[in-house]
Amino acid sequence: MLMGSFNSSHHQRIVPQQQEDQDPEIHPDLQLYNQHQHQYQIAQQPLLMSRGLTSRQLLISCAELISQLDFSSARRLISILSSSNSSPYGDSTERLVHQFVRALSLRLSAVEAAPRETVSVAAATASSASTSNTLLEVETEAEEEALQSCYLTLNQITPYIRFSHLTANQAILEAIDSTHHAIHILDFDIKHGVQWPPLMQALAERSYGSSSSLHHPPPMLRITATGRDLTLLRRTGERLLRFAQSLGLTFHFRPIVLLNDVAMIDYLNPASLGLFSDEALAVNCVLYLHRLLTDDARDLHLFLDKIRGLNPKIVTVAEREANHNSPMFFNRFVEAVDHYGAVFGSLEATLPPNSRERLAVEQVWFGREIADVVAADDDQRRKQLRHERYENWEMMMRRSGFSNVPLSPFALSQAKLLLRLHYPSEGYQLHSLKDSFFLGWMNRPLFSVSSWN
Repeated sequence: MLMGSFNSSHHQRIVPQQQEDQDPEIHPDLQLYNQHQHQYQIAQQPLLMSRGLTSRQLLISCAELISQLDFSSARRLISILSSSNSSPYGDSTERLVHQFVRALSLRLSAVEAAPRETVSVAAATASSASTSNTLLEVETEAEEEALQSCYLTLNQITPYIRFSHLTANQAILEAIDSTHHAIHILDFDIKHGVQWPPLMQALAERSYGSSSSLHHPPPMLRITATGRDLTLLRRTGERLLRFAQSLGLTFHFRPIVLLNDVAMIDYLNPASLGLFSDEALAVNCVLYLHRLLTDDARDLHLFLDKIRGLNPKIVTVAEREANHNSPMFFNRFVEAVDHYGAVFGSLEATLPPNSRERLAVEQVWFGREIADVVAADDDQRRKQLRHERYENWEMMMRRSGFSNVPLSPFALSQAKLLLRLHYPSEGYQLHSLKDSFFLGWMNRPLFSVSSWN
């Protein structure tokens, strides 16, 4: 088993019922807001809530107002949300509103600071990047350290990353049988390498079997790993080496520092990667491919074509089940509200309100993501947050000549065991569809894992 550790339905959209005299071009939430705009004052908050406007509807109305460049009305609505149902320490809805209000405020600061003749929100955001708290600049060392700490915390308190790692590892283990004496894993954005110790342990157990007699010599394992921080990469390699040695595995680690993900495309050839013909190659793209997305997806297609040319035994792909890559701010906003609403709901169901880990993950990790999706457009956005749904990844993989490798029933049972043992909540739901796995919360898929060759 690979469960060790290392030291397609959606929420129904709730909107007010549209009346016959309503303009069909205006979003129903905004229509209701416009009908009662004179009542949208902070002193009349009980009236707002008595009319059945949920926090979700108010957030969506605010996004619509910004899309229509009605900044003064958006400001008033943000004030109402901030004072009535926003708190980083409240329930999941209040915490969600807090993060989205912050992101909307950043966006408003950007567009309001733009020249008056500028009518494009994208242009306004681009022209005032400094106003939006230099949202997209490279993080300081302290900020990067906080993000790395949050990543480890996220890996522990939610099943999403562990589910992705566990399922990808099982696909690799099944694709590369025990007769291979050398395995080479090309891992994109390895971070702390928490994915690989369970696979190492599974490889050792498979080689030695349940008895003391040796069935097959343990395979030599090589990992070529990319990342942005050489120090972190070296520390990860050292930890993995110590763990491999404790299992009696021959292990080699090669770090590749990339300041730009597109630059990796130049490395994707056998000579640069140091591939050997007798090695079984596995390519691991867990929560990575979206970083190569552009408007025309040219870089991604080139990347996949190069990977295909390496003739890997298996390619593992894990991605968010969300469309955060829409060029339209409003569409992207609604998608983000529902996606992160489910994520925050899962955190509330499994962690106490006073959990420092929960607070850190919500504010530092997810807060940063929400700000990126909401507050900036086009080139001002980080590429790390250009998520797409599985259907799009499937189309792009097949376009590059890959075929889907069905994930096994054992992999499914193993993922279910992970949820049952470590995250015992009925809200988490695991489904198999199109030979791939989807993990979600309360009927909303949030992550997908698939394998290809």
